[in-house]
Amino acid sequence: MPEVIIHDDESFERALKRFKKKCEKAGILADLRKHRHYEKPSERRKRKMNAARRKNRRPRYA
Repeated sequence: MPEVIIHDDESFERALKRFKKKCEKAGILADLRKHRHYEKPSERRKRKMNAARRKNRRPRYA
């Protein structure tokens, strides 16, 4: 679980922004959305195949 310590000279909004960023990097919201409803194994395979296609379609820069 991400944890943020609020410093004396820091506003609450700034600390909340840091907390949201840590949650996003930890993948908490993505995991929550993923478990919101049951996904059949065939749907999961189809979603992963589509994601792989999108990933391979993007141009790569070295």
